[in-house]
Parts: sequence; C-alpha cells; structure tokens
Amino acid sequence: MAYHRVAALQFECTRCGQCCIGDASSGVSLSIDEVEAAQRLLGLSKAWFLRRYVRRLSTVRWEIRLQADGRCPFLTDQDRCSIYAVRPAQCRTYPFWPEILESRGSWQGEAGRCEGINRGRTIPVSTIEKKLKQLERL
Repeated sequence: MAYHRVAALQFECTRCGQCCIGDASSGVSLSIDEVEAAQRLLGLSKAWFLRRYVRRLSTVRWEIRLQADGRCPFLTDQDRCSIYAVRPAQCRTYPFWPEILESRGSWQGEAGRCEGINRGRTIPVSTIEKKLKQLERL
C-alpha cells in the first residue's frame, strides 16, 4: 500500500530549487499543451523553444533537456522557476510521485534531497490522490 495511505505526510515547499536539479541524462516530461504554454510565456516561437530546450520522446511526448550540470534551463540564478506559472505537471506534483510514495523508506530518502518534506502542514490524502491522477494522464 502506498505510504500516503498509511501515514500523514507533511510538505511545504521552501523554494530551494533542489527538485529542479537532476543529472544531464534526466528530463522533465512535457505535453504539447505544456510546450505551447511555456513557449508563449517566454515569447519564443514553438520551433525555437523545441530546438533549444526540448528532446522529443514520441509524436506526443517531449521532455525538457536539463543542462550539463543537471539544472533545469528554466531555473534562474536565484533558484526560481522562470516558467512557474505554466510549469509542467511533473513539477506541479512533486514530491507526490508514485516512486516517492512507495514506502516510508522512499519518502524519507527523498527527504534527504528535499528540505520541504516532513515540514509544514499535513497534505490531505485527497490532494495527493489528485496529483497522482495528474501524473497518470502523462
């Protein structure tokens, strides 16, 4: 059973930016709607946005290419997201991903990377379930 169903989980984003840093082989999943929203927000043509920031995975799926140092290209020098208003579902749902909610160990392991885990208010199970459903649609 998923950990969020047996334990009250606390989370409060501290805006540290650590969740926006991975490794160069990682990426952030994007739908076509998310591609278009980000390119419009940034005032870029779709072709330029795709060429500069995105790797195509299939005819309907893309991902943001992380920089060589693992940083998301939309993470500013002040560790703020420059596309926050239209950030992808993968970003909006963190840390409530199935692999993080799998067990107490995986939740606590992610807490070592994210200082907002186990901090702040308890997140209702219904909110976590909605986030999981958003990810299922990806």
